[in-house]
Amino acid sequence: MTIPMEETPARRRGQSAIALAAGLLVGVILSLGTDQIFHVLKIYPPWGQTMSDGLFILATAYRVVYTILGSYIAARLAPDRPMWHAMVLGVVGLVVSIAGAVATWNMQPPVGPHWYALLIAAISIPCAWIGGMIRERQLAQ
Repeated sequence: MTIPMEETPARRRGQSAIALAAGLLVGVILSLGTDQIFHVLKIYPPWGQTMSDGLFILATAYRVVYTILGSYIAARLAPDRPMWHAMVLGVVGLVVSIAGAVATWNMQPPVGPHWYALLIAAISIPCAWIGGMIRERQLAQ
């Protein structure tokens, strides 16, 4: 019995890797790009200076949107199991966020408030779930 080319396990793994990489890149590029634009526009202070809590809330708001979008893209491009792909991205985000929080926790001068590092880690899974759920609802229609 011959398996059609589009159904081979290696091809599906490749599609999964591309879906996850695309979702991750979208979130990272949009987040860092928005950060840079806000620094250039002087909404944010120069790099290296600590921002106010209000600006960290702004950064959290667009990171929520970008994390949902990245997870949706991973789910949209996934060859199967869209929610699984979105949640893998959420776990990756959680692990990277925790690592970032640990690495910067006692930096002087502070990179930002501790609540921000914890909040970024905390949003990873719920935002990934929302992105995956959006895709699953599209597929159910």
